[in-house]
Amino acid sequence: MLGKFGDMMGKLQEAKKIAEEIKTKLDNTLLTSESAGGDIKIEITGNRKVIRVSVAPALQHGDKQQLEEHLLKAMNQAIGMADKIHEEEMKKVAGGLMPGLF
Repeated sequence: MLGKFGDMMGKLQEAKKIAEEIKTKLDNTLLTSESAGGDIKIEITGNRKVIRVSVAPALQHGDKQQLEEHLLKAMNQAIGMADKIHEEEMKKVAGGLMPGLF
């Protein structure tokens, strides 16, 4: 009984270590999404933290509603990119620790 518990604790410690490594990797993974023909850029990490929002000067004096729509589009694209890379990394870990799960 203790052997199985020890094995489980070992796997949990390994999973925690791997999760920390993935978090660091995703923190250092920078993704860029663009909208409005590249005039709006959003930079986000693989852990979904927005790092930078850039708006070209040409858009700063235009239609407020259109600018907001382009910002939302770029932001949602960036979050989608981050979600995808985050999910892929987590599947790698889960598959390695619990084969057949994914």
